Amino acid sequence: MNMQTLIILIIIGLVAGMLGGMVGVGGGIVIVPALVFFLGFSQKMAQGTSLGILLLPVGLLGVWQFYKEGYVDLRVVLIISAGFFAGSYLGSKLALSLSQETVKKAFAILLIVVALKMLFFDKAITAKSNIVRLEKGVPK
Repeated sequence: MNMQTLIILIIIGLVAGMLGGMVGVGGGIVIVPALVFFLGFSQKMAQGTSLGILLLPVGLLGVWQFYKEGYVDLRVVLIISAGFFAGSYLGSKLALSLSQETVKKAFAILLIVVALKMLFFDKAITAKSNIVRLEKGVPK
């Protein structure tokens, strides 16, 4: 691996980590497009690499900071994680059965839909958003 590639990878990791810590986005939203655009990875290689990063405790420090302040609902984490576990397996099997172009377009459409919803269709206040922090599992 040459020095330029190493520097690009470190910058991608820093940006993905900072955005993850700041706004709670998964690293894949940053990592996958960056690997494709800056390093010429195929869509499937970028997605597989991004999933490999998730295997390590990369989010542990970020989660710990929010947890210490009462901003992590462990019940929700466990329930969604169970679904995520099964969904990740099924999604990866599906992605590997599709063409690179189809997977790339599906990823792009997902990013656009999420961005449009956040920009134009999010309600300012929902019942759940009224819960600011948790103190020992009880809303503050």
